[in-house]
Amino acid sequence: MSTVSSPAAVTPMKTNLLPLQIGLFCLLWSFAFVAGKIGVTYCPPLLLLAARFSLAGLLILAVPAVRGEWRMSWRDAAVFALIGIANNALYLGLGYTGLQTVSAGLGGLIVSANPVFTAVFAALLLGEPLTLRKVAGLALGTLGVAMIVWHRMSVGTDHLQGILFTLAALASMVTGTVLFKQLAPKGSLWVGNGIQNLSAGLVLWPVALGISSVHDIVPNAQLIGAFAFLVLGGSILAYVLWFHLLKVCGATAASAYHFVMPPLAMIFAFLVLGEHVALQDLLGVIPVAIGIYLVTRVPARHSGASS
Repeated sequence: MSTVSSPAAVTPMKTNLLPLQIGLFCLLWSFAFVAGKIGVTYCPPLLLLAARFSLAGLLILAVPAVRGEWRMSWRDAAVFALIGIANNALYLGLGYTGLQTVSAGLGGLIVSANPVFTAVFAALLLGEPLTLRKVAGLALGTLGVAMIVWHRMSVGTDHLQGILFTLAALASMVTGTVLFKQLAPKGSLWVGNGIQNLSAGLVLWPVALGISSVHDIVPNAQLIGAFAFLVLGGSILAYVLWFHLLKVCGATAASAYHFVMPPLAMIFAFLVLGEHVALQDLLGVIPVAIGIYLVTRVPARHSGASS
């Protein structure tokens, strides 16, 4: 696609596939918190990310290179590289550092506040309307997330330092989301994702090698499995789906799907890592689900209506 699409430009086929794309994105993104927690258990976080981004970038860019389909201006390539530093290097670099002292469930909860800040900045900078319905949905989503966060914090297993790193990761992701919509890079999302990963890897390698040691890596099946998922499912497929949803749905609506990440991340963390999940956590899912509906629902247009 060469231009940023509007929701009205979506074809019937793309509309039919949209729920499947949203569901797959939510599953991949939510499980990435668990895979990341496993990864940083056996490998320093920045080394893990530098290797992940570099491999993912090379794999992605190999496809258009072989096919001779590399068509992108230097301006758009630079924009994708900038977004890669914000959405990949900073967001996940800070987030993975936080995961060393924060549970996968709480990490997902904090990052899920993304829709609240994105909606505000999208209204201020991108001209996306912040209607009363969206405000109500965002408020309900925030309430649900706050209910879960409050209970998780009362357990006392997470540390303030990790929480601060995760909050900084949230700020980086909001910045990357707004930059993508504001700068509107043209060209293939596949090539753009490859540039983002490769630029993030190049930025992280010097820092990772400067503060981490390869001797701290503990090679085992868990690390290999987590790394494979993070490269293929996280860096490649999930990010392509994410930027596709940004184009199709708009920044506020697409970001609202992050409200579903807390319950999914908690379920995956419980099933895979054995992290504690209580009834209070699950009750927070109700306002979250209602909030998603209100923010993402497209108002019905009646034929013949004047406005």
